[in-house]
Amino acid sequence: MHEVSLAGGILRIAEDAARRERFSRVSTLRLEAGRFAGVEVRALRFALETLAPGTCLEGARIHIDEPPGRAWCMPCGGEVEIQQRTDPCPRCRSHQLHPTGGTELRVVDMTVQD
Repeated sequence: MHEVSLAGGILRIAEDAARRERFSRVSTLRLEAGRFAGVEVRALRFALETLAPGTCLEGARIHIDEPPGRAWCMPCGGEVEIQQRTDPCPRCRSHQLHPTGGTELRVVDMTVQD
């Protein structure tokens, strides 16, 4: 379950920001976990909630957006949305796709309190 180590990294980002920006608590944490990021969102949420007590994330509302996968199709040159990496281009049905989005896991923003 690599979501626990991912949650630890997210917690470090929040705690580093709290020290640097001098806030004590995060009230809302918004993340993005792309469809192809290889992250089980429910497990990540559980891991964050488990690690949060005693940290700046304690009591924070956690929102995790799941943007769809995106790819560039080499034959037709289109940027398309795909549900799975093995999907063909919805325009020309080619499988010559280069992923361009949906692979990221990132902290989008935090609402903080002093």
